[in-house]
Amino acid sequence: MKRISVISLLFVILAGGVAGMVGYRYYKAAEAPYRSPAAAGSVLIEIPSGLGPQAIGQKLIAAGVVRDEWTYRVAVWRSGQARRLQAGEYRFDAPMSALDVIRKIARGEVDLVPLTFPEGLTVREMSRLFEAAGFGAAADFLAAAANPALVRDLDPAATDLEGYLFPDTYAISRRTDAATLVRTMVDRFTRTLTPEIRDAARARGLSVRQLVTLASIVEKETGKPEERPVVASVYANRLRINMPLQCDPTVIYALLRAGRYDGNLSRDDLQFDSPYNTYRYPGLPPGPVAAPGDASLRAAAQPAESEFLYFVSRNDGSHVFSRTLAEHNRNVQKFQIEYFRQRRLAARRPAP
Repeated sequence: MKRISVISLLFVILAGGVAGMVGYRYYKAAEAPYRSPAAAGSVLIEIPSGLGPQAIGQKLIAAGVVRDEWTYRVAVWRSGQARRLQAGEYRFDAPMSALDVIRKIARGEVDLVPLTFPEGLTVREMSRLFEAAGFGAAADFLAAAANPALVRDLDPAATDLEGYLFPDTYAISRRTDAATLVRTMVDRFTRTLTPEIRDAARARGLSVRQLVTLASIVEKETGKPEERPVVASVYANRLRINMPLQCDPTVIYALLRAGRYDGNLSRDDLQFDSPYNTYRYPGLPPGPVAAPGDASLRAAAQPAESEFLYFVSRNDGSHVFSRTLAEHNRNVQKFQIEYFRQRRLAARRPAP
């Protein structure tokens, strides 16, 4: 009887030792970087909302990011993060230990995708980029951008967010909805509109809405940063003497709002009756016609000192500025009429 007891005790000790060795193996395995040979390259794993720790582990194992179930269980136990695992899309580019995988998911380090909105876009153009990038429907973006409450403190007269969605590159998750992105873009705009810019605009008698409207015109008229303060000075000078701005982008915006723009601006279009048509109505249009960037906001708040009232494109992205209509007409003749006449003649010449 005593011999059986001793054997039983030895068996228990041996079993405990084996279990301890197995436990130690998984304990150490949780610390070792791992990647299944079948999981080549970058691995993207989506964890839906409401998925429990066990189901999350099955996804990680199936994707080859975690070695096996026991390694995962030990890693979860050691991390103490079982209740903190967050939904989202997670990218794994290199071997990681199971512990690091768990910590990454617990911290919510979801995969971020860059979405770029260039300067000078309208809300409608931004909505199409949002949809093309696969984040959601353009209609959802338009609906979110129709909420003027987000800029009520800045612009009580706003009826939508045209001009207030700051053009920039946003690193967002694929789960980011339109409303969240729009709020982020408004926040970025608010931070960009510094007290310095607002004070400079106020000193010139411009409200925030007028400032953003003028900046949107400057944004549409030139892509050269060094020209923006000079372009802004042209419009500031015209506003000062109550001279019509005669800005093509405002007419295009009016036509877009009416669904009448086909990509070409005709002489008849310049007579289109809209408060946005600065050929027909003096002063600034009722609101922004695009999203201005930082440089255009600063230029509108602090334009260059000049006497210029006109400018015309040199057809290379830059402009030539003039003080008088006679000088402007000469520039138009040289850089527009004659330039394009020479191009048409060159196109008709037979190849040598």
